Amino acid sequence: MTLDLKSLRDTPGWAGAGVRVPRFDPAEMSRYTRESPVWLHFGAGNIFRGFIASLQQELLEQGLADRGIIAAETFDGEIVSRIYAPFDNLTLNVTLNPDGTTSKEITASVAEALLADGSDPADLSRLYAIAESPSLQLISYTITEKGYALYRPDGSLLPAAQSDMESGPDSVRHAMGVTAALLWRRFNAGAKPVAVVSMDNCSHNGEKLRGSVLAVAEKWLENGFVGGDFIDWISDEACVAFPWSMIDRITPRPHALVEESLTASGVEDMAPIVTSKGTYIAPFVNSERPRYLVIEDSFPNGRPPLERAGVYMTDRETVNKTERMKVTTCLNPLHTAMSVYGCMLGYTLICDEMCDPDIVALIKRLGYTEGLPVVVHPGILDPGRFIEEVVTERLPNPFMPDAPQRIATDTSQKVGIRFGETVKSYISRGLDLNGLVSVPLAIAGWLRYLLAVDDALAPMPVSDDPLKGELQAKLSGITAGAPETYSGQLRGILSNEKIFGVDLTKTPLAEKIENYFISELSGPGAVRRTLHDALKEV
Repeated sequence: MTLDLKSLRDTPGWAGAGVRVPRFDPAEMSRYTRESPVWLHFGAGNIFRGFIASLQQELLEQGLADRGIIAAETFDGEIVSRIYAPFDNLTLNVTLNPDGTTSKEITASVAEALLADGSDPADLSRLYAIAESPSLQLISYTITEKGYALYRPDGSLLPAAQSDMESGPDSVRHAMGVTAALLWRRFNAGAKPVAVVSMDNCSHNGEKLRGSVLAVAEKWLENGFVGGDFIDWISDEACVAFPWSMIDRITPRPHALVEESLTASGVEDMAPIVTSKGTYIAPFVNSERPRYLVIEDSFPNGRPPLERAGVYMTDRETVNKTERMKVTTCLNPLHTAMSVYGCMLGYTLICDEMCDPDIVALIKRLGYTEGLPVVVHPGILDPGRFIEEVVTERLPNPFMPDAPQRIATDTSQKVGIRFGETVKSYISRGLDLNGLVSVPLAIAGWLRYLLAVDDALAPMPVSDDPLKGELQAKLSGITAGAPETYSGQLRGILSNEKIFGVDLTKTPLAEKIENYFISELSGPGAVRRTLHDALKEV
C-alpha cells in the first residue's frame, strides 16, 4: 500500500496493516478549505504533523469542522516538495504506547502545503489570498523559538529580517516579515480580525510573536511603507490577538524500527529523507501518547472548537502558570539535566537513561525535592501528577526513540528558564540555596559537556548551540582529566545574567557548581563518581 488519496479507498488493506483511515472525505475537505480557509499554520514539521494536524482531524471526524489546515513552511522547502506533495499531504501517524503497542492512523487534515519563504511567487500569492479571506480565524506557528528571532546574539539584525524591514511588505523572506505582510494584506482587505497563535515550546510565546511582528511593522512605518493606522490595528488585541499557549508532546525524529514495522505490514516508501538543510523527516511521524496543549482563549474572529479535541482553552494567567510548571519544574529541567549527563555517559536513548539509578536520582531530586517547593500550580493540571507521569511513564517508555543528543541542542537558550527561574524563586521566597544539589549539578554537567569529552575522556560531539563557540572559548585551557587546569574560567559564564537570568556568582551556587565541575575533571569515570557521590550524600 502507498500513502496517497487513492489508497484510502482500500479500507480493508489499511485495516490489515493496523492503520486507521480518516472518517471524512479529504477531497471535499480540501475543496471547502480552498474556498473558505479557517486555519493557516507556519512550520510543517513533525510536531505539527504529529500533534496539531491531528487536533483538526478529530474535529473533522466528529463533524465539528468541515475544513482543514493549510500548512506553510518557512525554513525548508524540501519538506513540502518531498514529504507533502508525493503523499497528497497525508501523514502516517504512529503513537508509541508505553506497553509496546502502537496506534497508527493516517492524518488527512492538511488541505494544502505551501512555501512561505518568499522563493515561490505563486505560493506567496496564495498565502496573501488566504490572509485576505474573511473566513480566516487563526494563523498558528511551530517554527521553534529561533523562528521568532530578528537579531543575532550580538544584537545585530539577521540578514533576512534586515532585508524585510528595508524592502517592505512586497518582498519578504523571514517568517516574521511574511506574517507582517499577511497582516498588511488582511488590513487592506477590510481589516477583519484574526488570531495569531504561537504553539511553540517557549516561554511567553505569544508575547515573543507579537513583539517580532510589531518590530517589523514599526520599521515599515519608519520607512514609509505603511501608515500608523496599520500599527494601531495590529496593536489592538480585539483586532489582532496573539494568544499565549503551552504545548507538550515528545515527537522524536523518525525511528528505523518504526519504519521497519510499517514496511513489514505492507506500507511502501516510508524511508526518511535528509534534506539539503539537514532536516531529518519521513512520511510517518512517531510520537508519545501523552499530549497537552493549553491556549489562551482570545480569538476575535472565532475559532474551531479545539476543546472538543482535548485542548485546554483558558485565560492568559493559567497558560502562563501551566507553561511555568512545565518548563521550570516538571519536565524541561529534567530533560536538560539528564541529556547532558546522558551524552557524557554514553547513552543514545532517553529511555535507557531511566535504567541508570544515578540519572534517575538526579531528575527525581530535581523535580520532586527542588522543583515542587517553588512550582506554580496552574489549577487545570496537578504538578505532582504531571511529574509522576513524566518519571514513571513518559521518560522510561522503551518504545520512544528519543535521544539525549537531540535534547541537548541549544542548551544555552534553555538554562535560564529551566534552572535560573528556580534559583530566582528560591531567592524571592527566602529559601536556602545551599539545599540545591541537582540544579548546580545540572549546570556543572552542562559546562563539563561543552568540553566535548565524555566520561571515558574520549572525544564526544556537542550538539548545536548558538553560543557553543563563545562558551567553549571561555573554557579554553581546561583539560578533562586534569582538574589543575581549571583557574576560574567558569566565573565569566556563571555571572552572565543573559544566560541564567541571574548572576550566579552572587549566590552560593557558583562555588558549588565550580566544585562539581572540578570534580568531574578528575579523570576517567569522574562524571559518574561526582554524580553518584553528590546525590548519595543527600
